Amino acid sequence: MQSEYYDISVRLIIALGIGAMIGLERSYHGRPAGFRTHSLVCLASSLLMLVTVYEGQWFTPQSMQRVVVDPTRMAQGIMTGIGFLGAGVIMKEGLSVRGLTTAASIWITAAIGILTGIGFYLPAAVATALTLGTLSMFRWIEARMPAHSYAHHMVRFGKDASMPVTELRQLIADHGFSIANLSYYKTGDGQYLEYRMVIRTREIDNQRRLSETLSNLDKVLEFQIAPTGD
Repeated sequence: MQSEYYDISVRLIIALGIGAMIGLERSYHGRPAGFRTHSLVCLASSLLMLVTVYEGQWFTPQSMQRVVVDPTRMAQGIMTGIGFLGAGVIMKEGLSVRGLTTAASIWITAAIGILTGIGFYLPAAVATALTLGTLSMFRWIEARMPAHSYAHHMVRFGKDASMPVTELRQLIADHGFSIANLSYYKTGDGQYLEYRMVIRTREIDNQRRLSETLSNLDKVLEFQIAPTGD
């Protein structure tokens, strides 16, 4: 009995430590679900799996003859519940969606907690290393990969001083952007003309250059460049 209690304590402590390591990475980058959240997720997953692994502690020998315990059902319930927690950290900020990576890290943390709870230490250790490597090294790789940067762009002119669309297209192209979904709007009871579009570039610094150019144009009354991404 004492050896079982020792084993249970070791599994819970390992799960807590693993969740804390993953959570530290999220906290370091200022994510809403960080150190404490990931620690508790991993600990709770391990704790719930212990309920089925050590069913002999709470089932009598007579009831065990009539009941078949399926540990996989507990794992399914844990992952279903984690889905609600993951959805809570996904936020829409303006035109960007953030929190997808944090939600995925919560999901994998729960899975690692399940492995720890049933005593699969080797796959839990490998999964922990891969998770930390993905959250840290993949960020470095992603930052250096050639990729397109998208942004929602709006620019407003006065009705009598608007820029022709061909000139606007050329201005944006000169700053390294391509245009998609260009729309035209009249606002303020017809006093203003707005162009709204999605712009794409390979160099993120082009957004700054375009912003500086538009700021120096007297005919531009208002503009917005809203990057999209996680």
